[in-house]
Amino acid sequence: MTTVLPQKPEGTYTFASQPRAVPQRKKYRDSAAQQQNPDGPTSYGNIMYDRRVVRGNTYAQHTLPATVQPDPLELQRQQENRRRAIAKKRAKDQLRPRSPDPVEGRKHIDVQTELYLEELSDRVEEADQECQTDAFLDRPPSPLFIPAKTGIDVATQIYEGDLFDFDVECKPILEVLVGKTVEQALLEVMEEEELANLRQQQRAFEELRNVELVEQQRLEEQERRHREEKERRMKQQREVLKKEKETAEKIAARAFAQSYLADLVPSVFGTLSDNGYFFDPVERDVEQGFLPWLMDQVTVELDRSELGRLCLDGLLRELVSRRVDVYKQLDAEIVQARKEEAEAKKIVTETIPSDGDADASPDTDKEKSPPQAAEEEPYDDDQQPEQAPSDDTEAAQDD
Repeated sequence: MTTVLPQKPEGTYTFASQPRAVPQRKKYRDSAAQQQNPDGPTSYGNIMYDRRVVRGNTYAQHTLPATVQPDPLELQRQQENRRRAIAKKRAKDQLRPRSPDPVEGRKHIDVQTELYLEELSDRVEEADQECQTDAFLDRPPSPLFIPAKTGIDVATQIYEGDLFDFDVECKPILEVLVGKTVEQALLEVMEEEELANLRQQQRAFEELRNVELVEQQRLEEQERRHREEKERRMKQQREVLKKEKETAEKIAARAFAQSYLADLVPSVFGTLSDNGYFFDPVERDVEQGFLPWLMDQVTVELDRSELGRLCLDGLLRELVSRRVDVYKQLDAEIVQARKEEAEAKKIVTETIPSDGDADASPDTDKEKSPPQAAEEEPYDDDQQPEQAPSDDTEAAQDD
């Protein structure tokens, strides 16, 4: 029994293949196939558990069509998330414990960490061995395996008509199956047509809503621009009025100041001139520049001359003290020499006999002794102060 589907006008519904019978579904899940392909397509018994089904009201979603430009904020957020993920992965790779770099002249090699080490080599080790064996004997053929007989033999007699006729018995079942399959296919086709109509209506509604949203956004943007322009114009006008008011106040203040200061300026200038605020620049420069410098130079010269005088007084004082010490030493030497001479005369007087010659000789000695004492004096009192200061002064000047 075959059924021909009625032809419908193109554009409403098109199918990719002819309707076919629904395959028999397995009672249990194929675990082996699921293990081989765990992420493969999964057939859901209930369509509400399918991930592709949208939950909730689809008309409340404010989605823009694909032709509208993407949101730059969303693109920037996606790029930032992608950059953060890359940086996180790079940081994780850097934080992963690694072996330190080898020193110069060495390199890392793979080391076995198993319990039993074995030599690794690309060439398989081979060794030749020899063994002396006996001659081969012919193997007897294997006996035929016959299993032991178990159970009891039973026979069944089938008469004519006991077995059912496939064509007669299966025809109603096939008609029912085909009819149900075709009916189910028609219901699915009608459901798909209804879903297509609903999607078309939804698409039209979404396009209309998107157009209205775009128009609303355009009107809002236009209103915002008008409001900003209005506020800008009002702000400019307020600034113009404020400047005009300030200008008027400044003009009034200037006129009042001019009228008030008309008689004040001459008196102020006269008072300042009387108090010495207006001066001659040349005279002021001489008083503040030249005279202080001149006084400083005079002070420096006076200090220098006073220092020279002090140095000269110190030299003279030191020279006089030295001459006094020299004179004291000379006086002591003269006194000592006179004492020694007196003692010598006394001794000579006591030892020489009193005769004429003896008298003459002492007189002669007395006459000759004063010149000798005069020769012992190195300097005269009148000549000593004139010669000594010259030598000491030259020594002090050299110092």
